[in-house]
Amino acid sequence: MFGRKQKLREEYDQKLINLMTTARKDWIHQKSLVDMSFEYDEELNYYKMTAEAKYFFLFREAKKRNLRIKV
Repeated sequence: MFGRKQKLREEYDQKLINLMTTARKDWIHQKSLVDMSFEYDEELNYYKMTAEAKYFFLFREAKKRNLRIKV
C-alpha cells in the first residue's frame, strides 16, 4: 500500500517538474518578446504576466512538496 503511494508521488513529482520546465521556457520566451518590442503592447505584456504567474504558482507548489530537481 505504501509503495503505491510512493510511486504515485514520484510520478506526479516528475509531471510537476516537466510542467515547471515548459512554463519557465514559455515565461522566458514571452519576456524576451516584450523586451524586443519597440513599443508597448498590452497583449504581449498580458501574456508575459500570465506566463510568469503560472511559473511561480508551480514553483510554490514544488516548494510545498519539498521537491528537489536533480541535475
